[in-house]
Amino acid sequence: MEVDDDKDEEIYKNPSPLNLRLTLTHLAADSSSRSSDHRLFSPANTNLHSHLLQSLTPMASNDPEPKEEETAAEDEDTGAQVAPIVKLEEVAVTTGEEDEDAILDLKAKLYRFDKDGNQWKERGAGSVKFLKHKKSEKVRLVMRQSKTLKICANHLVIPTMSVQEHSGNDKSCVWHAADFADGELKDELFCIRFASVDNCKKFMETFQEVAESQKGKEESKDATDAAELLDKLSVDDKKDEDEVKVKDNAPEEVNAVKAADFEKKEE
Repeated sequence: MEVDDDKDEEIYKNPSPLNLRLTLTHLAADSSSRSSDHRLFSPANTNLHSHLLQSLTPMASNDPEPKEEETAAEDEDTGAQVAPIVKLEEVAVTTGEEDEDAILDLKAKLYRFDKDGNQWKERGAGSVKFLKHKKSEKVRLVMRQSKTLKICANHLVIPTMSVQEHSGNDKSCVWHAADFADGELKDELFCIRFASVDNCKKFMETFQEVAESQKGKEESKDATDAAELLDKLSVDDKKDEDEVKVKDNAPEEVNAVKAADFEKKEE
């Protein structure tokens, strides 16, 4: 079977899908007679076969890839400014700690003892602080949750308080307090756990120092109150004495007035 060279050249120049299929079918039919027809192995037929195989390989997507220049143009800032629909004003936020100085600030996790369930319940994890008031010099313990800033503990440190190390964990300690975190005074048993033993010791030492420092102020306050009470009592006693003297002298003054009136009548 002979191969038409002109037809092969035309297919080579214009490899349409129909011509490609016909050519492949033509080559497959002629494969059985390759031993007798050496024209199939001519350079022209070999080049044609390679070109046909390349034409039938899957083509890349026809969608053009975005050019770098176009992408850069899209990302480029146009400088346009959009006026806000609603104008928000800045609001000053107060924490209630503006008049206090932080003595200690540590990260910890707080627990409180649930008497009804007879178990420890987590109160929150965050920052625990000892805050000293600038004027009154009173110290309170405040702890807030790290994410929500919700108050976990809020109570004064008074001389009668004491902190003790937890028997089962050297990174934890416990104490009693009249807490005001929920908006009302509650007698709570707290347990706090730190990441290290050093932080726990530092907390306990600061707690004891603050409690002892408040003891002297409490005694001086009691002495001042007692002195004021004594002064008030002395003033009250003096008033009572004056009132008694007036009462004692009242009959004499009455008699003198009566005598003066009697003399006027006689005249």
